[in-house]
Amino acid sequence: MRNLAIISIAASVIAGQAQALDLIDCKRTTHPSHGGEIRHTDLGEERVMWIDWWSQEGTAKSISMVECASGETLRFRMAEENMGRRAMFDRTDDVIDILERHQSGARVFATFERIAADLDNIARDIEIATLTQETCACAAAYPELRGEKTEFQLAG
Repeated sequence: MRNLAIISIAASVIAGQAQALDLIDCKRTTHPSHGGEIRHTDLGEERVMWIDWWSQEGTAKSISMVECASGETLRFRMAEENMGRRAMFDRTDDVIDILERHQSGARVFATFERIAADLDNIARDIEIATLTQETCACAAAYPELRGEKTEFQLAG
């Protein structure tokens, strides 16, 4: 009986390992052929980010950053063209400079509010919100921080 319990536990551990996500698994198309998520990155200290892209009649690139434990999220648009009546813009280089500056300093100072303030007049559609669902990147990099959030499930 004891051997059966050990085998059962070992099988569930092996099955759990097979289902573990990696950040590379998070690269996906979220809207058939014209939208998705790429470049999922673990920024350390329980924070992740990725690029959201869109390409149908117009194009857009946005960044999402998430504090995995709290679900707090900073999203903003860094480039777009032909997306309605707004003028085309591409501030990717400026955005990367700002993010690198914040990433190189102490995390206590790299709050989403401070990053958003630095992005003002550079990025568009800057939004800070709190998610109640776990993101793919958090599930891959920090699954132990899910807490009460709905567990992320990779559609297959």
